[in-house]
Amino acid sequence: MGEAEGSKKPKMEERESVSLDDLKAKMAEFAKERDWDQFHTPRNLLLALVGEVGELSEIFQWKGEVPRGLPGWGEEEKQHLGEELSDVLLYLVRLSDICGVDLSKAALRKLELNALKYPRFKIKVYMKGKRFLRKKRLFGSRRKYRLLQFSLSNKLEPSRVPVVRLDFDRFND
Repeated sequence: MGEAEGSKKPKMEERESVSLDDLKAKMAEFAKERDWDQFHTPRNLLLALVGEVGELSEIFQWKGEVPRGLPGWGEEEKQHLGEELSDVLLYLVRLSDICGVDLSKAALRKLELNALKYPRFKIKVYMKGKRFLRKKRLFGSRRKYRLLQFSLSNKLEPSRVPVVRLDFDRFND
């Protein structure tokens, strides 16, 4: 596409990794070439994404608990899994593009919020039967978390962020 023959830029398929921006551009080009932009509304893309998540779920539906690395799975099964994961990713990237959401920034921000909500030094997860139990949760009330989330989302100056005083002894068993 307009590149000089001597260009050293590798094709996307030849690279080891790809950015979300690259995927976004490829998806936009793919849809435009097929005149699918008219169908790519947020609702339609979300429904397609949910359908793909369903197809991904079918792969694991009757397998029970599967260990990491998928030992015992054949190459064909792993390839099929990769295809379904890719479908989910591509629809998610396209949906974020159509909605005007920078998915990279949103994901990083969400990780920061999760780090505040579940600080590494206060959260322990225990297994009891088939249920996960969270122990010593730092933000015990939703109100405190909402206050923190509000202050982060509105990017208040540090001096204007409401102070939430925490008594760490309250969170012991």
